[in-house]
Amino acid sequence: MKVLVIGGGAREHALCRSLSLDPDVTALYCAPGNAGIAEVAELRPVDALDGDAVARLATELDAGLVVVGPEAPLVAGVADAVRAAGIPCFGPSGEAARLEGSKAFAKDVMAGAGVPTARSYVCTTPAEIDEALDAFGAPYVVKDDGLAAGKGVVVTEDVDVARAHALSCGRVVIEEFLDGPEVSLFAITDGTTVLPLQPAQDFKRALDGDAGPNTGGMGAYSPLPWADPKLVDEVLETVLQPTVDELRRRGTPFSGLLYAGLAITSRGVRVIEFNARFGDPETQVVLARLKTPLAGVLLASANGTLDALPPLKWRDDAAVTVVIASHNYPGTPRTGDPIDGLADVAAQDGPDAYVLHAGTRAEGDTVVSAGGRVLSVTATGKDLTAARERAYAALGRIRLDGSQHRTDIALEAARS
Repeated sequence: MKVLVIGGGAREHALCRSLSLDPDVTALYCAPGNAGIAEVAELRPVDALDGDAVARLATELDAGLVVVGPEAPLVAGVADAVRAAGIPCFGPSGEAARLEGSKAFAKDVMAGAGVPTARSYVCTTPAEIDEALDAFGAPYVVKDDGLAAGKGVVVTEDVDVARAHALSCGRVVIEEFLDGPEVSLFAITDGTTVLPLQPAQDFKRALDGDAGPNTGGMGAYSPLPWADPKLVDEVLETVLQPTVDELRRRGTPFSGLLYAGLAITSRGVRVIEFNARFGDPETQVVLARLKTPLAGVLLASANGTLDALPPLKWRDDAAVTVVIASHNYPGTPRTGDPIDGLADVAAQDGPDAYVLHAGTRAEGDTVVSAGGRVLSVTATGKDLTAARERAYAALGRIRLDGSQHRTDIALEAARS
């Protein structure tokens, strides 16, 4: 089939890489893509938020499947427009994508489904904000109700910082702090059948030791050697399936990728948040371990035939990805800096280590930075120690002036 991927980050590069290795994919397009995706897919310009434009492009390309990567186009209803044009689309409707687009909506769905999550208040006035902060106490967890590119959440011991963030959001969700390690679990669903993938853990803070501000994610690893082997089955039973069932009951069936951000607390598994798409950087490590060809799984989700698929197959290898970010990220990043060493990684580290592009663009023969998170250096190995060593060895060949990265991705897990 011919496949069109919408988006231009490292998540989309990971998706395009896996799709390019699928023998059933006869042509692969990405819009708008980036400098790295251009190596595995044909790039096309498009306004990713314009559903009609995406549908027209898919029709022109005779695409048999459209995969919408980022959250903003999904919330904007791009998948609806593609389906209205008669083209199978992997991604939820705009209404179902509210599960990510509105924290308050997600809390309401979880309440209806009986899904375990943090106690919370939805606040719209300064008085409500003060009352909620006082009720929960420190550490304060304050979440912008809408989309914020992974940076709408503040967790702080400082009530003034928490209040300032809450006041800047307009509508905000304030909730109790959940203790324990965090886990990301993806599931592919067609609105009825739910197919969980392998769990991963990402690193949200900018600096080593989980210090510094929240980011969109500075690295990830999979599998989780410390996690209960029954974790996936438990989350499927108590979180994923009930949520999909509740959305279908409400008349807003969810088809696509359901991402559960989880806290493994002293009182059991609790949902921190839902996303309506593959997570970045967790997608990089999860897809690195997936042995089953990807296109058929995504098409089965789009066509409502997941129940007919055989069980997914996984590689035994571990995977680690480390994000290289621009100077000043997650503040306003510096862009336009040349990136050197990419060819060295391809020549010396492949196929066990490779670079997935996020914020890059081509200027002639030179690749330059074009965003906050610039590259995801991804590697596999027989265990997390080996995968870490390969990822950081490959990262050491890359030169980007002023760049930053964490040095402790998967370090603690590798020791466990």
